[in-house]
Amino acid sequence: MSALIALSIAGSDPSGGAGIQADLKTFSALGVYGTAVITALTAQNTRGVSGVHPVPADFVLEQLETLVDDVRIDAIKIGMLANRDITEAVTDFLRGHRFEHVVLDPVMVATSGDLLLAQESIESIRRLIPLASVVTPNLSEAAILLNAPIASDIGTMRKQAREIHRRWGVRALVKGGHLHPSDDAPDIFTGPEGEVTLSGPRIDTVNTHGTGCTLSSALTALRPSHPDWPSTLRDAKNWLSRALLAADTLDVGHGHGPVHHFHDIWRAT
Repeated sequence: MSALIALSIAGSDPSGGAGIQADLKTFSALGVYGTAVITALTAQNTRGVSGVHPVPADFVLEQLETLVDDVRIDAIKIGMLANRDITEAVTDFLRGHRFEHVVLDPVMVATSGDLLLAQESIESIRRLIPLASVVTPNLSEAAILLNAPIASDIGTMRKQAREIHRRWGVRALVKGGHLHPSDDAPDIFTGPEGEVTLSGPRIDTVNTHGTGCTLSSALTALRPSHPDWPSTLRDAKNWLSRALLAADTLDVGHGHGPVHHFHDIWRAT
């Protein structure tokens, strides 16, 4: 049986904790062959982002078309798109091809608080959303998409997930990792399968760099081998929780370090 193949369309993180690097680690850790199209170079480390250098949109499109002309893609994860031209190029690409599983992580704000998407690109992201299978905003990103206040409780998270599903006809996973004060880290999923609330204990670690990228790429890697999105989400969240529990063993950087993508593999060898 041939390997499942996943594609990440995202920016590069030199520190290895987020973006393309996190996605490829996640794909590999979960037994899926990873491919990648880079949308932007960033200058960043575990303490923050100091610069973003977008790839020309026509070259992003060339990367995509050249790849799919030769390689079968079973699932796609879309992360940092950097600007309006790149977002529109990826939108045109998805309209020209049919992919069964597309996970859109609308990367707008880094864990450090740095803005990773130009302001004029937000409307382009909204036009891209209906082409995805599921969109996975954190609390700040859901608020930006809906032009609403940031949710401060599970009830508001649930309302915003329902509104994203209603407005764009897409499954919505609103991530509550930044919900404070809270002893757990709830995620709210809403879609045609119904509504699911997934809660887990908040893990005491500062090493949370790339958690959003990692969860969305785990969803991408796991969905082709799972029967539906809710079961995919449960397994992806459980895997990420273990990666967070092992994060402190890496000791990378002096800020928000990465999660441990290879927690199961390295421990077993």
